[in-house]
Amino acid sequence: MRRWTEQEQLRWFESLPVFYATSAMLFTDFDDRVLIVKPNYRDYWLLPGGIVEANESPDLCAEREVTEELGLNVKSGPLLAIDWSPASGIRPRAITAYIFDGGTIAADTPLALQAEELDEARFVTAEQAGDLLSEFTVPRVHAALAARRDGHARYLHGGNLH
Repeated sequence: MRRWTEQEQLRWFESLPVFYATSAMLFTDFDDRVLIVKPNYRDYWLLPGGIVEANESPDLCAEREVTEELGLNVKSGPLLAIDWSPASGIRPRAITAYIFDGGTIAADTPLALQAEELDEARFVTAEQAGDLLSEFTVPRVHAALAARRDGHARYLHGGNLH
C-alpha cells in the first residue's frame, strides 16, 4: 500500500471545509434567572462568550471570554449544548456554538463589564430572555437549561434539537 507524501497530505488538509466556532457560558442566579449581556455592536443580547480563536479549545474560550467580558475567573463546567448551523446570509461558513455550564452565582455578584464590547449585563427569566436574545440564541439557552436539569447535553442543528 502506497502512503501519501507530505505534500499530498498538505493538499488534503487544505481541501477540508472550514467553519467558525463560538463558545459561551450559562450562568443562573439562585432564582434560576439567566445572565445575559448586551454587546454595543449588536441589536440583541447574548450569553457571555465569543469567537473561539485559532488553536483554542471551546471550554478555554468560554473561560477567557467570561474573564474579559465580566471580570469573572470561572472554570467551564460540563458542556450543556452545541448547535451547528450552516452558512447563512453574509456568514459564508457553517458555525458551531458551544454552551458550557458556568454555574449558579448570586444576582449581586460584582461584574466588571468590558466597556469596549458590553453596555449591560442582567439576569432575566427564560421567558424574558426570549424577548431579548437573538432568534438563534433562544433555543440554545432553553436546550442548555434542560441539559443542566437532566444532565444530558443537547445537540441542536440550526436551533432545532437533533
